[in-house]
Amino acid sequence: MGLSEALGQRDTEALLPVTQAMELRKRNYYVERPLLNQEQLEELGCLTSATETHQWRTWFQCSYTRARALLLQHLPVLAWLPRYPVRDWLLGDLLAGLSVAIMQLPQGLAYALLAGLPPVFGLYSSFYPVFIYFLFGTSRHISVGPLSSLTVLGHPTGGAGPGPLRLRGHLPVRASGPRLYHSRVHTGLRLAAQVCVWPPTEQPLWAAVPHLFLEVCWKLPQSVVGTVVTALVAGVVLVLVKLLNDKLQRHLPLPLPGELLTLIGATGISYGVGLKHRFGVDVVGNIPAGLVPPVAPSPQLFASLVGYAFTIAVVGFAIAISLGKIFALRHGYRVDSNQELVALGLSNLVGGFFRCFPVSCSMSRSLVQESTGGNTQVAGAVSSLFILIIIVKLGELFQDLPKAVLAAVIIVNLKGMLKQFTDICSLWKANRVDLLIWLVTFVATTLLHPDPVVFSLLLVVFRTQLPRYSVLGQVPDTDIYRDVAEYSEAREVPGVKIFRSSATMYFANAELYSDALKQRCGVDVDHLISRKKKLVKKQEQKLKRLKKLQKQTAASKDTSVSIEVNSSTRDMESNNMEDSKQVSTGNELEDMAASGQEGAKAPDVTTLKALGLPQPHFHSLVLDLGALSFVDTVCLKSLKNIFRDFREIEVEVYMAACHTPVVAQLEAGHFFDASITKQHLFASVHDAVLFALQHPRSSPASPVLLKL
Repeated sequence: MGLSEALGQRDTEALLPVTQAMELRKRNYYVERPLLNQEQLEELGCLTSATETHQWRTWFQCSYTRARALLLQHLPVLAWLPRYPVRDWLLGDLLAGLSVAIMQLPQGLAYALLAGLPPVFGLYSSFYPVFIYFLFGTSRHISVGPLSSLTVLGHPTGGAGPGPLRLRGHLPVRASGPRLYHSRVHTGLRLAAQVCVWPPTEQPLWAAVPHLFLEVCWKLPQSVVGTVVTALVAGVVLVLVKLLNDKLQRHLPLPLPGELLTLIGATGISYGVGLKHRFGVDVVGNIPAGLVPPVAPSPQLFASLVGYAFTIAVVGFAIAISLGKIFALRHGYRVDSNQELVALGLSNLVGGFFRCFPVSCSMSRSLVQESTGGNTQVAGAVSSLFILIIIVKLGELFQDLPKAVLAAVIIVNLKGMLKQFTDICSLWKANRVDLLIWLVTFVATTLLHPDPVVFSLLLVVFRTQLPRYSVLGQVPDTDIYRDVAEYSEAREVPGVKIFRSSATMYFANAELYSDALKQRCGVDVDHLISRKKKLVKKQEQKLKRLKKLQKQTAASKDTSVSIEVNSSTRDMESNNMEDSKQVSTGNELEDMAASGQEGAKAPDVTTLKALGLPQPHFHSLVLDLGALSFVDTVCLKSLKNIFRDFREIEVEVYMAACHTPVVAQLEAGHFFDASITKQHLFASVHDAVLFALQHPRSSPASPVLLKL
């Protein structure tokens, strides 16, 4: 600092009151260091070339430990099933499996119809993939099986009926009934077999959906009255049952199986009244009993289906991993993204050989599986075995089921997907760029062919999927922070962890950012939070027992004290002695309950130290967000989750080096609130580190947290 600047600073302080001058001196810091270019910085920090790790060499190493680790990694059921707590979890898994199977039966039959396939293929899709995921999956709570949105995505022109059909790149196929369905199920992986069906006409792809809509409207006068009435009645019943479940959610141990009850009732009415013969209502017809032999894939169809198969695979995996991560975070375990991709791929691959259509994870069934006591994929195995019994023995009971009822099941279950149009208003207010992406994606997937943009999309995604994550340390005697793995002289600041990513964080890599952050910090954050919640829950249960015991003691004290007016003095004395004993006992219990209540209210009872849990070796986390060029809604949620999770383990989080446009987007996305303010955001990493060192154990909710 120059002399004139120093004099000016001193004159300014002289004009201020003493307290403000001291505050100004406290707020300013000075760093004296020489001007450094990149070469001098590398020399000062002792830049070392990162050690090359030839990971491919370990792939060919063979040992018992490595073979066992690979087996447990790729076949997770061998890792958790031998340690399965039968007494604690088996009953809940059995109940959850039966509940999911009750939902999966009508949905499988209906979604097969949506895919233009015989209903029995829906039962196959509810058995084979579910059991394969039981063996290879890592999520304990998601329910794998047919999914309406995935079926619609795989069949963009809608369900197919009898009539002339065309396979892309092949000769016209004129077939109906079993021959038509048999021709479809011979496609390789069965990932997108139904998407190979196109209208009889030669209109371009962008006109397929409008043409289908106009064709439906044109044929409305030809509708069968009995079919329309059946569909309307079934739809109304399903909606009413769903509304009833929502109203009585807190009072019902299990949601009412409206779909199964509707199917059973409709089948009985159809059989008793004769809807097919009297009113011309189309029914499911013959459902063959037993399993079918595997069918070899057809290599001729692979070239025409690979684009749609890729789209379906990406969407299905995105749905499954998103729900899997949500349940894993809620219950305190980890989901392996790579293994989930393998598990879901094998489920569809093996299912493709047994005439199954593409499957993924259903949110409604997953929520039912969790809420009814499901703890592991044993619930999935139970539901698949239940479906197997129906395939082998009970399938023929649904021969008189009207197809209109299955159509009503499809439409009612598409309600959640159709309600996504309400996101337009919220996205307009929060992030209009995300709204533009939403609209363009909707129009492109509805009217346009996705193949031309696949390569460019993959290129962008892959480049942002492989950023470099670093833990930063301070170069000696400077305010410069560099990767401790590259600069040997860079030292981590004691008590402060500094994390940086080389790429911007958005929806495609936000989860990778969070996982890398928790891994580089050296603390199993999710496991620590799970243990803390369990111990806090035990404390709450203990407090409830104390309060209950206190009430019982007070009640017994009121009823046990009785004094007769005509009793003798000795009796009075003895009664008084007994009463004093009871009162003293009651007072002791009251003191215990009061102490437990005070302990529950005290802020330090739920700390890691008070609970006997290990504390992190750092008290503050600084996120270097200098590489952030924009933020989307997923990025905002991820940052808020980082604040929440690390505060749970008593680590305060700060952000640094955000550009002005990024700060504006944070404000527009309502990121800042009472718990996360702009006082958590610093101009540079050094500012954040200095503040963290001055406030090592500040309470996140304190109003004077960042008053400086």
